[in-house]
Amino acid sequence: MTHLTAIVLTYNESEHIADCIKSLRFADRVIVFDSYSTDDTVAIAQGAGADIFQHEFVDYAEQRNAALDAADEMTDWVLFVDADERVPDALAVEIRQKIKLPDYAGWRMPRHNYIFGALTRGAGWYPDYQTRLLRVGQAYYDPRRKVHEVVKLYGEEGTIHHPLVHYNYRDLEQFKVKQEHYARIDAQSLYSNGVRPKRHNFALQPLRQFYWRFVTLGGYRDRLHGLRLSLLMAWYEYRKYQALSEMWRK
Repeated sequence: MTHLTAIVLTYNESEHIADCIKSLRFADRVIVFDSYSTDDTVAIAQGAGADIFQHEFVDYAEQRNAALDAADEMTDWVLFVDADERVPDALAVEIRQKIKLPDYAGWRMPRHNYIFGALTRGAGWYPDYQTRLLRVGQAYYDPRRKVHEVVKLYGEEGTIHHPLVHYNYRDLEQFKVKQEHYARIDAQSLYSNGVRPKRHNFALQPLRQFYWRFVTLGGYRDRLHGLRLSLLMAWYEYRKYQALSEMWRK
């Protein structure tokens, strides 16, 4: 029988972890790979039947690679799920079917993103394919990508039909905090590669981001919701270059 381990990366996810683990009951094993949470995440996960590993967080790619290493030799496939994601029954059935196929190193799946409580179809949030189902020994995360990790596969990648559900950004405040974090990580990556901000970047890059989100990626289909998200992402493109400028000044 093909063995599947579901892995959830966590840090202070007590709000989500129980429901997440509940949606993973179809897996043969559930691992919560925790970054030393200071809330009740670990206790709740243990109570829900998950195995616990703790590992100091360095960056997202390193954390996922360490989690892959934690899956034992009995595991054939690993499914990565974030704590604020859920695997619906239809997706669970399809996953169990796909891991029986011999010719694939990994599978990507679409994702339904709920932002501020609304299912978001445009502005880049759908289909939002995520390569999360990985054959052990044939996949790793590119260590050069510290955020918005990229999977490297030693073999073919397939596409799953049913979507993963992501309860993404419950409110504007959470959105601001996370995007500010991502903007600084992206700025650090540019800085490490020797990229210096130019004056026109502060105007042109946000404008390009807005056009890409609202027009090219169909943010207009979500009407005012899509307009707001496109404007917010343009603002954080500006904040990225502002952070980059600060790094060079220091």
